This record gives sequence, C-alpha cells and structure tokens, in this order.
Amino acid sequence: MLNVLSLGAGVQSSCMALMAANGELEPMPDCAIFADTGAEPQSVYEFLDYIEPLVPFPVHRVMEREGLERDVYNAINGARCATPPFYTHSESGNKGILRRQCTSEYKIKPIQKKVRELMGLESGQRGPKEIAVKMWIGISLDESVRMKPNQIKWIENIWPLINKGMYRYDCLKWMMEHGYKEPRKSACYFCPYHDNATWKNMMDHDKDSWDKVVKFDSAIRAGLSGVTDPIFLHRSMQPIDEVDFDPSRDQFDMFDHECEGMCGV
Repeated sequence: MLNVLSLGAGVQSSCMALMAANGELEPMPDCAIFADTGAEPQSVYEFLDYIEPLVPFPVHRVMEREGLERDVYNAINGARCATPPFYTHSESGNKGILRRQCTSEYKIKPIQKKVRELMGLESGQRGPKEIAVKMWIGISLDESVRMKPNQIKWIENIWPLINKGMYRYDCLKWMMEHGYKEPRKSACYFCPYHDNATWKNMMDHDKDSWDKVVKFDSAIRAGLSGVTDPIFLHRSMQPIDEVDFDPSRDQFDMFDHECEGMCGV
C-alpha cells in the first residue's frame, strides 16, 4: 500500500504533512506530491522550500505542460487551454462564467501521472484491481463538503484532519504551538474565486503579484481560444485595477479560496 500526501503548501496540507513528520498521523507517508500550476504566489513556493527539509519523506513537484499561467497566455494566441472560471461579458449584456477545467488539468492530472509512475505503470497500462494507494487530502471539518472519492478505483482518498476532528483554526494553532511558520493561503495569484479582501491585500502588500494580476487581466480581455467575449478576473466585469474592493460587495469565496492539492474536487 502506497501512502501519498497531496501537498498544496497551504494551511491544511502543510499541517497534515508536519503532523505526520511528528508521528501524530500514521502511517508515515511514502511521499508528498505538489502539483505546481506555475501560477502560485511566491510565498507558496517559499513555504514549500521551508517545509520540504522538515519532513522525512520525499516531496515530488510536478507540472502539466508549461503550467496554467503559460498555457493561458498561449491560449490568447489560439492554443488550447483548460480554462479557469473566468467571467465573461458579451456585447448583448449577457454575463457568464467559464467552466472550471483548471483543477482537473493542472492539479489532479499531474498528481495521477506521478502516482502511476511511482506504481511502475507504463502509459496505457491498467492499474491494480484492488486499492493500492491511499491519497492523503488536506481537508478539515469546516470543508467537509469537499470530501469526494478518487476518480481512480485503485486510489482511495483519505482525510486525516477530518478523522482527527480538526478545523482550519486547529491546524494554525497546532503549527504555532510546534514552532512552525504560518503558511499563506494556497491559490493561483489570478484565481477568479479570490474575494475582495484577498484582492485588496494583494494590491496593498504584494506588489509583484498585483502587477502580474493587472497584466494578466488585461491580456485575457480579448478572449481565449474558443471564447470571443471579453474576459475578466473579477465578477464586477471591470478591469481589475479599476475595481472598488468594498468588502460589503464581496465576491464568492471558495472555502477561503485555498487550493490544497485537489482544489475542492
């Protein structure tokens, strides 16, 4: 039985990895897998570098093609891209949201590929008939609605934090009590699920990410491959640098907009 920890380098999955390293979750994972979208804030990559030497199991970093950010830019010029849930606004006034394909393509798929490699399976080769892999998912009790079975029959998703009765604040408390740094929330810097508070915090305190967001938002405006309507990052359908981030008009927040390995799927 292979025990694989899905590591998003956010609060829950980092706490889960460190609890395992401290012997508080068993058995010890054989490895962790970080699915790199190529669009995480620098703080996430820095925390991943921090946590990696603190755990006694290897951390594999995997990426699909050139990563989501690069693929979206390529899609502006007609290439294929699995879309994030960007907002669209047609000339007739119809508003919509693109189907969220990014989770499956840039989080789940590269993790599954790595698991198959670790199992010694070649391309096209069928997996075992019985459960052979336990996938540790960093979901806490406040996010229990996200618990879903794995798409692959021989991989069983398990939720150690749920079994421990832990909420997100319990994870933060545990990490503080054990002297670890506090991780930042894990999500692509341009994720349309960001709430107004997150956008404003980025604008005020993370100039590098904010500058990238403004550039990215402007670049996608003319549409992507297969999408001709104007595209926006913010549900107000305004350029991101013109939005009033009034918290009373906050936009949808997907479980505190954290992307812990499986991004809510």
